Formats: sequence, structure tokens, C-alpha cells
Amino acid sequence: MSVASLRPNIDHWPERVDLAATFRWAERLNMHEGVANHFSLAVNQDGTQFLMNANQMHFARVKASNLLFLDAKDADVMTQPGAPDPTAWGLHGSIHRHCPHARCVMHVHSIFATVLASLADSTLPPIDQNTTTFYNRYVVDHEFGGLAFESEGERCATMLADPKKKVMIMGNHGVLILGSNPADAFNRLYYFERAAETYIRALQTGQPLRVLSDEIAEKTAQELEDYPDQAEAHLREIKALLDAEGSDYAS
Repeated sequence: MSVASLRPNIDHWPERVDLAATFRWAERLNMHEGVANHFSLAVNQDGTQFLMNANQMHFARVKASNLLFLDAKDADVMTQPGAPDPTAWGLHGSIHRHCPHARCVMHVHSIFATVLASLADSTLPPIDQNTTTFYNRYVVDHEFGGLAFESEGERCATMLADPKKKVMIMGNHGVLILGSNPADAFNRLYYFERAAETYIRALQTGQPLRVLSDEIAEKTAQELEDYPDQAEAHLREIKALLDAEGSDYAS
């Protein structure tokens, strides 16, 4: 029997609450894709056991209690009642199986990230503070092979071996973000979408770009990495706003 069917939905409660809040805010920002796209969070030491949203549930309905508990090493997951979306299992299961540093994984088809992923050159030049955040900290996948079933997920996982590369610009597809926890991953996701929007809108002007030097780009990226507690504060404020509205995300 699958581990997913044995564990009650009160295990890892604080982690569930934090992850559920990020789904709600991603929906608020129109970064969802109907009932597709998934966020996952590793909850054991080697990263193979993880929480993830249920199959074909809208981000606006995700709650702490309805997140799935899955084991990337369980070969029977997809045969059990309440099995996850097969592409989510293929992508997130593969990453949690092979990349223990990928504690929280967020994959979306948000508008500006996907526009960037659709360009022949999907690199993100450092033209402002937000774009500089990602300087030399992402990989571009040029080999889109269709829906992210098991083989495609395994291929993507091989590209995430470098812990410094916390963003995958998935060519012809979208974006995948890694983080140490939901606050870290969502903060990175939020700023990547902002960075992609700035770049796309700058391209639309048709004017030459003011690209920062490698030295200043790296200096700024490191300063932003070292900036204290921004991700934690971001998620704290999101939860405070949701709580003030009477949201049921934490139920």
C-alpha cells in the first residue's frame, strides 16, 4: 500500500500551512494554469517524501489538509486511490528522487516566464535589480520533449544537479523554481516573474538595453542572496493578508 494512503493529513502541519498559502497567492497573482501546475515540498532528510497539491485541484481551493503526502521511491503511487497528476509525479517525483537539495519545487506556466521560455534566446540579461537576482543562477532547458511524464521528469532532474542553479527556464514550457522552503521558493518565483516581465516589456520598446557588467551583476546577485529574511517576511505578510480575509488555506 502506498505511503500516501497511510499518513493522516495532519502530519507536517506547519509545512502544509506555508505551502498552502503559496498556492493561494500564486492564484491571486494569476500565476496559475487552471487545474494544472504543481508545488511540492520535501519533508524528510533525503528529500524523497514530499507534499504536493492533489490532482486537478484549482490553486484557489488548496488547503493544508488536502495536500498529498507522497514518496518518490514508492513505485505504486500511481495505482493508488487519490494518485497525483501523472505529469506532476513525473516531474516532481523525479526531482525529489534525485535532487536532495531541491527541498521546495514550484512549476508554473506564468505569463511572462513562459514568454521568455518561448524566445529563441531564453537567457535573462541583468538589466535591473530584479533580473540581476538571477544572474548566473539559472539553467535553460533547450530540449522540451512533450508532457512531463516520467522520462521527461528524469531528464529535467539531471539538469538541476548544481545547487546554485535554483531556476530552470523550461524552453517552450514555463519555469521551475527551487527553494529551501515554501517562503524561499515562492519569493524566488515571484521575483522571477517580475524580472521576466521587466525584460519582455523592455524588449517591446525596441530600444537598446542597458545591460549591467558581469562584475556588478554578480555583486548585486550576491547582495540580494544575503539580504536578511526577505522571503520569510514575504510569506508572513501573505499569510497575514489571507488570515485577515478569513481564508481557509490553513484548514
